[in-house]
Amino acid sequence: MTEQPAAPAAQDPLHASAPRVPFTKGHGTGNDFVLIADPDGNTQLDAQRVARLADRHRGVGADGVIRAVRSARLPEGEALLAEHPEAEWFMDYRNGDGSIAEMCGNGVRVFVHFLVEKGFVDLAPGRAITIGTRAGVKAVTRLEHGYAIDMGPWSYLDPELAEEAASDSMVRAHGLTDPRPALSVSLGNPHTVVPLASFADLQGLDLGRAPEVDPAPPLGTNVEFVAAHEPLVREGVGRVRMRVHERGVGETQSCGTGACAVAVAMRAWSGDQGTDSWLVEVPGGVLAVDVVPGPEGAEHVVLSGPAELVFDGELTA
Repeated sequence: MTEQPAAPAAQDPLHASAPRVPFTKGHGTGNDFVLIADPDGNTQLDAQRVARLADRHRGVGADGVIRAVRSARLPEGEALLAEHPEAEWFMDYRNGDGSIAEMCGNGVRVFVHFLVEKGFVDLAPGRAITIGTRAGVKAVTRLEHGYAIDMGPWSYLDPELAEEAASDSMVRAHGLTDPRPALSVSLGNPHTVVPLASFADLQGLDLGRAPEVDPAPPLGTNVEFVAAHEPLVREGVGRVRMRVHERGVGETQSCGTGACAVAVAMRAWSGDQGTDSWLVEVPGGVLAVDVVPGPEGAEHVVLSGPAELVFDGELTA
């Protein structure tokens, strides 16, 4: 009897010979990201691939995916280099559903921490680095425990309606019986801030379903719900608590630009009782927001908070 050749072994996907792409998981106050180092712009991140990576059941799981690429290697970064040649690195950011976003305040901190920890930049505490984003360049200063980002100037999405901090939209959300007035603010990306009367109202929201904003901004909006401590301002610092539904993601543990939007909205609503310094409590921790004079005369917003890298792994390319 002739011996039959053995059938080929089934390929083990965990040991397949396909090239692997290193990644790092990180977070800033619970707002979590998959980070990929791609200095030369060789890794393609289409919407489907990003959504698979961000899937919490079938992928790594994250609120967003960040690609670290040299600015000269993609058109958006190359355009920034003409005016900001120091912006060597570009934060290519995608929401968890794969859609492209302008930037992310928590993500910028984690991005810079990633560059530092992986040896791409040398940044001692007290020193700053300029990062390219789709919302322009951002100056990030390393602190002893975290990072501070000059988020640049803020503005109302509808300056005519909001000159006196009037509401410019109405928001419906699951857990609220009636639509609530809101104020829309831009930090390079759009935000709609909804004040609530109590922490109980804030806790009772169901943000697993997207709030409805009327009128809806053309590119969508992140929606922040905020309630204040009593007293609102203590020793010159305002204290509030917020929850957020991010466009393209859902409810997240934190949103850096959202915390900035909440601070400037609360400052406007507070009038003479307001302050330029705020502590914003989010489910994932506490962020500090300061409104400061900007170099071109417009007010800038500075966001401070921690950044942490959690683990490394490899993706099948």
